[in-house]
Amino acid sequence: MRLFVTGGAGFIGSNYVRWVLDHSDDAVTVYDALTYAGNPANLRDLEDDPRYAFVKGDVCDRQAVEEALRGHDAVVHFAAESHVDRSIVAPDDFVRTNCGGTNVVLDVARQLGVERVLHISTDEVYGSVETGSSTETDPLDPRSPYSASKAGSDLIALSYFSTHGTPVVLTRSSNNFGPYQYPEKVIPLFVTNLLDGRKVPLYGDGKNVRDWCHVEDNCAALDLVLRTGTTGEIYNIGAGNELANVELTRRILELLGQDDSMIEPVADRLGHDRRYSIDTSKVRALGWAPARGLDEALAATVEWYRGNRWWWEPLRDA
Repeated sequence: MRLFVTGGAGFIGSNYVRWVLDHSDDAVTVYDALTYAGNPANLRDLEDDPRYAFVKGDVCDRQAVEEALRGHDAVVHFAAESHVDRSIVAPDDFVRTNCGGTNVVLDVARQLGVERVLHISTDEVYGSVETGSSTETDPLDPRSPYSASKAGSDLIALSYFSTHGTPVVLTRSSNNFGPYQYPEKVIPLFVTNLLDGRKVPLYGDGKNVRDWCHVEDNCAALDLVLRTGTTGEIYNIGAGNELANVELTRRILELLGQDDSMIEPVADRLGHDRRYSIDTSKVRALGWAPARGLDEALAATVEWYRGNRWWWEPLRDA
């Protein structure tokens, strides 16, 4: 199978490309605009693999998408603006890429008769959940420009299934972490700050709760859904590792031999959702389960950043 992976030079996308090449005989074309979070260094180790190809392009450019996508069997659509804080100050980019880009990719895939489209989304579209866990049929309640643009992209993708029968399947993942994550996100930001003797900025009271899933576990679930999920359906992906931000921070501090004196409280993010929690029984029924415990995966992530300054220092300094 020939896979067309949009946003494949980003954090989860590059890890997914690596997963596919390690676990299948498929060929992969990465299509990425190489904006600030799309980094060729994320894929540097794959450049000599004959099954890997790269095309620089914007998902909003219909002609470029059509030229690059032709001849592929399936699309895995990661390409998105994805940082909540950035969406608050620059929402236009998020609506353009996440909604407009998704429409272009789905429409071109429809016209070319692509056999399968996996649209990647986020648990943030459900909004803050006080109790229980969100299921795939729950109403959407996004509360930031980022999550609203992702909710819109989900509805666009599903509309192509309903209107045209385009073979679309959706996933909504919880917070990911692991290698090659841009150092604006909380875990790489905190780890790299501490490695350089800097304090870590903790929003508000630190009691906002997220479910943390190692990126390799997420990639295994994504690939399973691509190959065996039911078209027109949505699958939540999460590892069941719900932690308050302050507890996550303390685990990182402990791994790096530091204490609470390295925490710097900062004003809370605007519209900061209190808790995300998703029911993952549907994807687990396909045969998926996370392979790594949180403590093991977090320790491995810290060691990756400790050993790969060449990768993150230029990004942080920029």
